[in-house]
Amino acid sequence: MGETPAQKAAKAARGQQPKKRPGKAQREAIKRAQAAKKKAGGGKSAAKKTSAKKAVPLPRGSVRAAYPGTCPACFKDYAKGDVITKVTDGWGHPGCAPRQLSAAEREFARNKARIESGETFRGQKPSDWRRGASPSSTRPAR
Repeated sequence: MGETPAQKAAKAARGQQPKKRPGKAQREAIKRAQAAKKKAGGGKSAAKKTSAKKAVPLPRGSVRAAYPGTCPACFKDYAKGDVITKVTDGWGHPGCAPRQLSAAEREFARNKARIESGETFRGQKPSDWRRGASPSSTRPAR
């Protein structure tokens, strides 16, 4: 964090000099050294490099397994680090999870069930229209 002018003045009064920024030549030398270190491997161990997985974005609602387990849907094992998601009775393979319906699909299924049960037409009176005639020429129902 930066120091306030009062803090700088207090340090100067105690005889402490504020840190000076390195000169341009020193900054360039530092950058070259960092680039050479990065090119040479950056100091990471070879084992750490090979075990690291690529940072691939996971599907929504999925995580990487913290420990090995068994999928409750298909009873097959999954390893630590595999992608898993919520299934009916716990966590398992993404392919074993039931497909989520979109809002339009849910609305369609709800309306279809209402029509098939007769709910939407139950309270309506029968039509008094006759085939081939207009509504104005219909006779009142007896």
